[in-house]
Amino acid sequence: VTLYGVFTNHYSANGPSRCLLLELLDISVSELLLHSSNQGCSMWMIQHCARDVLEALAFLHHKGYVHADLKPRNILWSAEEECFKLIDFGLSFKEGNQDVKYIQTDGYRAPEAELQNCLAQAGLQSETECTSAVDLWSLGIVLLEMFSGMKLKHTVQSQEWKTNSSAIIDRIFASEGVVNSAIPAYHLRDLIKSMLHCDQGKRASAEKALCSPFFSIPFAPHIEDLVMLPTPVLRLLNVLSDASLQCEEEYEDILEDIREECQKYGPVVSLLIPKENPGKGQVFVEYANAGDSKSAQKMLTGKIFDGKFVVATFYPLSAYKRGYLYQNLL
Repeated sequence: VTLYGVFTNHYSANGPSRCLLLELLDISVSELLLHSSNQGCSMWMIQHCARDVLEALAFLHHKGYVHADLKPRNILWSAEEECFKLIDFGLSFKEGNQDVKYIQTDGYRAPEAELQNCLAQAGLQSETECTSAVDLWSLGIVLLEMFSGMKLKHTVQSQEWKTNSSAIIDRIFASEGVVNSAIPAYHLRDLIKSMLHCDQGKRASAEKALCSPFFSIPFAPHIEDLVMLPTPVLRLLNVLSDASLQCEEEYEDILEDIREECQKYGPVVSLLIPKENPGKGQVFVEYANAGDSKSAQKMLTGKIFDGKFVVATFYPLSAYKRGYLYQNLL
């Protein structure tokens, strides 16, 4: 997350307090899990989140810092940069110089952190130091929850998990309720297992985890992803008929009408209506920023255009800039 500045609030009830001014982000992974209705997130979303967070952790760990509180609520989507970002460094520490004994949130706490916390409560010192490996454990649990669509707090605290967590992970991936394709799912399963070794010395580092074959598989977003994750690009469905695309004069008139309507919500950088597949008849509107795009999405969804109800979703700016239009979004 981007830090814009630091200031002191002299009017706090408890006296002067230091405040951090951070960028405003969008939906959290915690909220995405709520919307997944126990079906789990798409492979595209899981891959996107895993890669972004691992890159953030690789940077942090290279600098010698441990986040120490990685969980769904602390991973947020940046509409402007089209990526997931880490927030809340309140428990973070320099590796080898930990001044906070009670780290990580219940349900996402690594075994060595659990032991350290228990000993600290009893006034005892742990012989094993917590390292950057605790962050990989937390991310492994987050990804497993995104895949399964289930909160796993009670599962990871069970004796069965402590005895054989690998078997439980296998069972989750073999579940009939999981509809993801087999080979990519196996790569994700192995990636998650590499993060969830009870022995922190055997746990994959963030840098090594980024080399997983899971990240070499191209996925397309589901339509639910494009509704949930804002970007500066808006995609309008159910707007043009084949007849409108074939008549050049009518096509130009509709194009101008759409541009005029979309400009009510902010400056339009570009507008594209493909006449051929993929993307035939879909309208892509690029705004100057995601704030304008979000306003337009809210106002245009359900609006009647040429007798049809408009469906408005967002669209990945990176794919749009490359001229790549996803063919399979459902």
